[in-house]
Amino acid sequence: MHEPLQVSYLLQFDTGQPASCLFELGIAPQPQAEEPPSWARLDYKQCRNCPLKASEQTWCPFASEVARVLTPLVQHHSYDALTVTIHWRGRVIEQRSTLQRVLGSLIGFVGATCGCPRTRPFLPLAFVHQPFSEADETLFRVVGAYLIGQVLRANRGLSTDFMLSELPELYGHLRQVNLGMANRLRSLSDSDHGVNGVIVLDILASQTQDLFEALEDNLLPYYGAYLD
Repeated sequence: MHEPLQVSYLLQFDTGQPASCLFELGIAPQPQAEEPPSWARLDYKQCRNCPLKASEQTWCPFASEVARVLTPLVQHHSYDALTVTIHWRGRVIEQRSTLQRVLGSLIGFVGATCGCPRTRPFLPLAFVHQPFSEADETLFRVVGAYLIGQVLRANRGLSTDFMLSELPELYGHLRQVNLGMANRLRSLSDSDHGVNGVIVLDILASQTQDLFEALEDNLLPYYGAYLD
């Protein structure tokens, strides 16, 4: 069995205190040392498409993990400039960015790994996490991960969807979750970085959806060898 994959993001801010912040996140959520804030309760601005019941569990899995990321950043703003150093799969990525752009990447990873039923299908994207991914890269990863899932289903005698007909619905659920998370975070008065990070993430989801609608036009140029 392989060791669980972990990614670390070191944020070094140009100004303000604290000057740096380190996040170490794994494919599986880690137990929380402290109780999440009240806005992370499942019944607080619960997503419209959430299948979970507040009578059965207290905390929203996604909001609880987002809170873990946002809490150390409460003194910062979405436009704060920084240098981020990412350690992932033996690689080191360093980039100049803003807090909201980094949070878009971080929250995307957290969403896929938190255990939310609506984001759980995107866990394979965390396995091949691509910080600051563009929409065309995300499209390739999403479609590839989905088709591998269909191969695994076929190998187990389950129904399959090799024509990708159900993928738009999964993306629709994902965007409803992004909307729900943004609504939660808008109710906070201490900073704007969380909601803007979710907006950055959802813009990527929207762009990926648009590319998916013209899938062949976007990917066909690279697949000539498969069509000979």
